[in-house]
Amino acid sequence: MTHEPVVLSAALASFSEQWSPRIVTAVNDYDVRVAKAEGEHLWHVHDHTDEFFLVLDGELRISLREADGERTVTLPKGAVFTVPRGTEHKPYAPVPTEILVFEPTGTSTVGDRHDEVPDHVDATTGHALG
Repeated sequence: MTHEPVVLSAALASFSEQWSPRIVTAVNDYDVRVAKAEGEHLWHVHDHTDEFFLVLDGELRISLREADGERTVTLPKGAVFTVPRGTEHKPYAPVPTEILVFEPTGTSTVGDRHDEVPDHVDATTGHALG
């Protein structure tokens, strides 16, 4: 991990894959990842960690299955949201979207428990910038 500034627009321009995050830096034991998103991700759960989302461009919707039922939150550009640990969730981007995610190093993009992983979703703990 380099200790140089990272321009997020340049980092995002360096790859084209959807739902395939790149690690732009680390903060203590957490990765800061950027990803491009469009269409559906998959239902999944992170049993031991919250998951922080910041929408850099576009719009992200996150469906949540909570104790009192299912709901969807909509995150426009500039919005942040944290999915609490243990909450089943499914991100969806209705338009091309760029996001920043903050979670512990080594956290899988498909969580600890998940539906079958579709071909367009990269099951990874994040890729280094190219």
